[in-house]
Amino acid sequence: MFRNVKTAAVAAVTALSIALTAAAPAQALGKNERNFLKGVAATVIVGALINDAQARAPRAQPQQVYRPQPQRQPQPQYRPHNDYNQQYRPRHDHHQSTSGRVIGSNNSVHATVAAQTFNTYSVAQRRAIQSRLRAFGYYNGGIDAAFGPGTYNAVVAYARDSGGERQLQTRAGSYGIYDSLIY
Repeated sequence: MFRNVKTAAVAAVTALSIALTAAAPAQALGKNERNFLKGVAATVIVGALINDAQARAPRAQPQQVYRPQPQRQPQPQYRPHNDYNQQYRPRHDHHQSTSGRVIGSNNSVHATVAAQTFNTYSVAQRRAIQSRLRAFGYYNGGIDAAFGPGTYNAVVAYARDSGGERQLQTRAGSYGIYDSLIY
């Protein structure tokens, strides 16, 4: 520390002597000029002391700032059903018309509460439901607003993974599942 103070003092005295010798021939050093030179010398000495103190002071560690990490929402994953045949197995309790067409199958995906509720939505909303199911990885069929086995299995898988599989058994519960996909 004293080495820097000594260096600063020598520099101040040198600056003062240069200023005095340059002004000596003019013999114009009045009281104000001398006070000005004293101020310059004091400024140089104080600056050297401050620089020395800063050099010796321990470096402050940067303050740690808490920044919360963005939370990633787990994305539902499509898992094919092992019991597909149990879920979608048309029964043969229907009858045929005189033209040979099948009329009134009671156990198809089209007769479920989920299908009936799905069909109450507008075409745009049904497409939105299928698009969201596709975005979540549950549906890989066409976005055609039609309720078929692919849409049925995707809705059931989504409801199961979101904890609402029993909701598909009622119309109100089905609306809740579909609305969660739309809105």
